[in-house]
Amino acid sequence: MIHVVLMLLLVFSHLYRVVPVQAPPVRTIEIGRSAEGRPIEAVVFGDGSRKLVVVGATHGAPEANTYRLALALIEHFRAHPTEIPPDVRLAIIPVLNPDGLARGWRFDAAGVDLNRNMDTSHDTCPENDWRPRVQGARGIVSDTGGPYPDSQIESRIIRAFLLDAAGAIFLHSNAGLVFPASCEHSPSIAMAQIYAAAAGYQYTRFWDRYTITGGMHDWAAGLGIAAITPELLTGDQIEFTENLAGLRAVLRHSAEVLPLPGAGMINEIPVPPVIYRFWRAMGGEDRFGVPLAPATETTTGMRQRFTRVVIEVDETQRDTITYVRLAAVGKEAMIALAYGGADATAPPIDWSSGPFAEFWQRGGGQFVFGDPLSTPFTGRLSDGTSRLTQYFTRAVFLLEPANGRIELAPLGLWDAARNQLAVPVVQHTIR
Repeated sequence: MIHVVLMLLLVFSHLYRVVPVQAPPVRTIEIGRSAEGRPIEAVVFGDGSRKLVVVGATHGAPEANTYRLALALIEHFRAHPTEIPPDVRLAIIPVLNPDGLARGWRFDAAGVDLNRNMDTSHDTCPENDWRPRVQGARGIVSDTGGPYPDSQIESRIIRAFLLDAAGAIFLHSNAGLVFPASCEHSPSIAMAQIYAAAAGYQYTRFWDRYTITGGMHDWAAGLGIAAITPELLTGDQIEFTENLAGLRAVLRHSAEVLPLPGAGMINEIPVPPVIYRFWRAMGGEDRFGVPLAPATETTTGMRQRFTRVVIEVDETQRDTITYVRLAAVGKEAMIALAYGGADATAPPIDWSSGPFAEFWQRGGGQFVFGDPLSTPFTGRLSDGTSRLTQYFTRAVFLLEPANGRIELAPLGLWDAARNQLAVPVVQHTIR
């Protein structure tokens, strides 16, 4: 009888054995460095398709409690990684403004308020658009919006890191409330309501104490990313229990409030989600032109040709700021065409006073266009006209002498033509 009972126990333990839940991967990534060279890191939990990013200490030392809160959240999810749903990839950036944290003030190293520096023109609400003169803490007016939108390196780092995000939570203090992006964006509104209810903070549809222009939450929502701003109640406590509850509630409702990036359709040509976001965020049709054909697969991801550039996605670089970028077609064209005696292997050159320097810097600098590969020279175009030209790793700049307009050379068209020439006109017959 005892043997029969033991056998039954073995059978039932086999049929109903508890399978341990596999903990999602955890990795720490340096996503960039501040203007003064301090690392900006993200701790990434999980591998889901819905990327949720939590950002601390955008306003440096006055909001250092959000830095400590982000660190506490990291330690919690290190100890409890299975709380993150399989469809979510949670990234926590403890401090976006390490220079402000080290200097003991709200701004970056150049005195710019990073939460007033973003290009918020992508939504339909002009009242939140970037301005150089801004309202800051307690409504104090100052010229701290930066010289132009997305001018600061920290702004460009978070812009690149969020291109594939579904949601973003920008931690601030201290008002004890949660508000979503100011322009109508349903996922942002839903996420703010869910977070506020769980955290015990007040939900408010708008931040009504003063006007926020160039805000990160509005930039994100303008590109379809659900974005909220929880304002901690105090200026010195991390309020861990409240904010963990808010974050847990968002994770539980991930399918509802974390919309996957949407694809675009331009001139009846489909554009994949992250390429579409990059195209919109970095200049759109005016700068890059329109797609020439649907995206194609590569060994590491995909690429798509536009009139003036080729945009590529490298899956080996996911969750870095080089995940989506312009392909190095400028360098390839320079080598193939040998314009101006340019040398693709030459070291970087000093061209800070050249005619293209400001356009390069304002358009994204090294992040977008890569390094200069030549000095400006007069180049002859295919139509027989001459333009002042300069080669960069990922683009070629042209200056129109009649009106002083700078535009990108049609490298996408050139790359498509080059590819077409490599295709055999007549198929070989194998006998």
